[in-house]
Amino acid sequence: TVKTKKIQKKAYNSKKSAVKFDDREFFYYSYMILLQEGKMGEYLNQIPETVQEHLRDIVKISGLDNSDESLERMAEAWIEKKNAFEKEIDSAGMEEVDYLDKDDTRGALVMTYSGSLVNIGPVVDEKRKTSYTSIGLRKDVPDAAEEDASFLSRDVLIDEEVQFEKGPVRKTSAVYKIAIYNDSLEADDQEKVLTRATLALTKDFIDINKTCISNA
Repeated sequence: TVKTKKIQKKAYNSKKSAVKFDDREFFYYSYMILLQEGKMGEYLNQIPETVQEHLRDIVKISGLDNSDESLERMAEAWIEKKNAFEKEIDSAGMEEVDYLDKDDTRGALVMTYSGSLVNIGPVVDEKRKTSYTSIGLRKDVPDAAEEDASFLSRDVLIDEEVQFEKGPVRKTSAVYKIAIYNDSLEADDQEKVLTRATLALTKDFIDINKTCISNA
């Protein structure tokens, strides 16, 4: 096939400076490159296309090599973070929803396309305590920020940015997941559980970055 010929050419070019290069070597290197390229995209292909595009943009400003390998490592980390988020909210007794009305008094935990965390506290005395934790690779946002008297400027919706009238950041990247508590949990208890969940996930996300990206 055309793809196979291109891979064989790549194998030849990678070994053309060798003193000896017999047919067995040629097909061995062709096979190894084919195997490597076949695995490329293994994680990226599991992610929605909208998120893939966002991760491509992050790779460009992350300080990583702007390559398929960097993108694949970023995708692997993103999947691990998604799994950790789902496990944590299930353990905390939260439920996933498609939106949080800005006037809803409940708190919420949000994971964005970039893998950042947004802890939106419940309304207490007409304001929310909120925090933002980025993935630690983006250069255009702070690693972490908090605001004790936050106000949402609009509803929080899947596939749209979280926007604050006053908050730890002006806006985030698009929302991938939203988790909330039901009405039976008091505001103070919501804040405590949201804080614990955020701290646990922050640690998990840092470890994931180290394993999938920094140490790769």
